[in-house]
Amino acid sequence: MMPSKAFILAAGYGKRLRPHTDTRPKPLVEVNGRSLIERTLDHLEKANVRDVVVNTHYLPQQITSRLQGRKGFNIAFSHEEELLDTGGGIKKMLHFFAGEPFFVLSGDGLWEDKNADFTALDALAAAWDPTKMDILILLQPVNTMVLTEGVGDYQLGQDGRAIRSRDKTGTAMFTSMRINHPRIFKDTPDGSFSYLDLLDRTEEQGRLYGVLHTGDWHHISTPADLAAVERAYKRSKAAG
Repeated sequence: MMPSKAFILAAGYGKRLRPHTDTRPKPLVEVNGRSLIERTLDHLEKANVRDVVVNTHYLPQQITSRLQGRKGFNIAFSHEEELLDTGGGIKKMLHFFAGEPFFVLSGDGLWEDKNADFTALDALAAAWDPTKMDILILLQPVNTMVLTEGVGDYQLGQDGRAIRSRDKTGTAMFTSMRINHPRIFKDTPDGSFSYLDLLDRTEEQGRLYGVLHTGDWHHISTPADLAAVERAYKRSKAAG
């Protein structure tokens, strides 16, 4: 089943993307005239996922001002006076999800689906099985990443389980897109902690699975990454 709610991580500084992030948060950086976070909301809208949490910290008013006018969504903004990291920020708003599995997405993610009728979110929803999974992550094969540099975060086993590659020699990069069950936050600390701790613990328990993305996903980390993707999008628009 398609989860009905999502959490978008949008609180970071995006320091590696300076100077583009000197005056705006990274999720509001634009590719071909449209911001990264609005493109993420476009994907959620298509999947009919309308209840969304967006966390903020750096230049928060810019994000809230841009997204408050987005029609068709119920957006709850979670401002963090002190950064709670990728795990603590989600845990702070866990009540929003009422015990149900939900998507977690990065506010600076950028992807295209190969099949418009079976999207990355559809693929995650179709593969999700809470009887054997606690986290299901979307992985991008490194050999398909031509515009931005891929990092071998994970290997996918024949049984579908995801295995983290500590030396970064895996065949796939974690896109930051995932479905998780709220039970993974049991016995976690209050305050700041990394979601990576949850990924590792879930892997140790044999309940971390992965799905390979068949479309394109771009790891926009530096100004060079952004420039490469911008050129490609403009060429694609001109060709279309």
